[in-house]
Amino acid sequence: MAKTDRDNPGIRSLFNPLWCYHGFRMSVLGLSVFGVIMVFSSSAVSSASEGKSPFTDSLGQVVVCVCGLVAGVIVSMLPVELYRKSALAVMVGALGLQALTLTPLGVGQYGNNGWIAVPGTSATFQPAEVTKLALCVWMPSALIAARRILGDHARRATWKEVVSAYRGVIIVYGAALLLVIGGKDLGTAMIVMLIGFVSMLVSGFPGGKLAVIAGVGIAVVVALVASSPNRRERVLAAYSQCTAADAQEICYQSMHARYAIASGGFLGVGLGNSREKWNYLPAAHNDFIFAIIGEETGFVGCAMVILIFVILGWCLLFSAMQAKDRYSAIALMCVATWFVGQALVNIGVVVGIFPVFGVPLPFVSSGGSSMLACLIASGFAAGLMRQQPQIKADTSRL
Repeated sequence: MAKTDRDNPGIRSLFNPLWCYHGFRMSVLGLSVFGVIMVFSSSAVSSASEGKSPFTDSLGQVVVCVCGLVAGVIVSMLPVELYRKSALAVMVGALGLQALTLTPLGVGQYGNNGWIAVPGTSATFQPAEVTKLALCVWMPSALIAARRILGDHARRATWKEVVSAYRGVIIVYGAALLLVIGGKDLGTAMIVMLIGFVSMLVSGFPGGKLAVIAGVGIAVVVALVASSPNRRERVLAAYSQCTAADAQEICYQSMHARYAIASGGFLGVGLGNSREKWNYLPAAHNDFIFAIIGEETGFVGCAMVILIFVILGWCLLFSAMQAKDRYSAIALMCVATWFVGQALVNIGVVVGIFPVFGVPLPFVSSGGSSMLACLIASGFAAGLMRQQPQIKADTSRL
């Protein structure tokens, strides 16, 4: 009998739940460790120029990384039923934190008002990262309950019936989206929209009506871009020829990002040898860290980072397809959409495919809020994966 692709040991491992479980965990750990290295490399010069220790940002990243890993391990050990029961409370708490950005505690950075000041310290926190995590926990249970109300005639349901069944989802999800948009953070708002769309798609939301909602979402994004001169300029800069004057203004950041990647070539200029990090490229250690990765490690380093995200995304997708309950399947798809979708947007911005939106590269960019939320979400996903019999049997022996 002729062998199929699945008879190949390498291919077969891709369809092994246990391999995907450990592959996911190693991908998260690998990206996090590499992120700490690159944060140090990309931030040392700017920290020193500000009179701080070259290790300031990287040490902070290490502390957050360790705390996030510990928190993720704890979360992964919690029973799935606890996630379901606490989902609404988690979502309400996230909405409360997000609402603080509109109070005197709110702090503006990079043209957005999406941060809150931590009282008694100089630190800031980005609640939108908690909102994304909360959506991954809450959306599945809320959508399952709403879909159950529609029953077998979901495809034939009228708009009135759909709105009635999904009233709670509309109110809570709508509030989360409006609060993020209220902070003028379009990049994060788009990730929130993407999580919402994918979760509704896989939960069985009526297809025709979901297409209409997607169209409305696109129209909202276009309107938000058109209503902001700064956003319009960024879009025009991404998709039009920059003049000499633009190169020193609106095109400056994106052009220097591409300079960095072009300078890296195939193998890069070597760790620590970036030129663009010498205060030429703004946000070199957070939103544009992929440009420094390209400059210092070249095409090989960029390809490895992308490959790890592909592995991470595949492991989450395969685990969602193998999940024994709908909650786990939808939640794993939400986490996959968050991590992979945000990585695609970040990398797309750096290489010039998308306008500058300002979203971090998950697990890699400097930023305590993002790292902590991503690691806790990874623990949540690992806990859901562990419900599969093969994984449960293997981990119970440890």
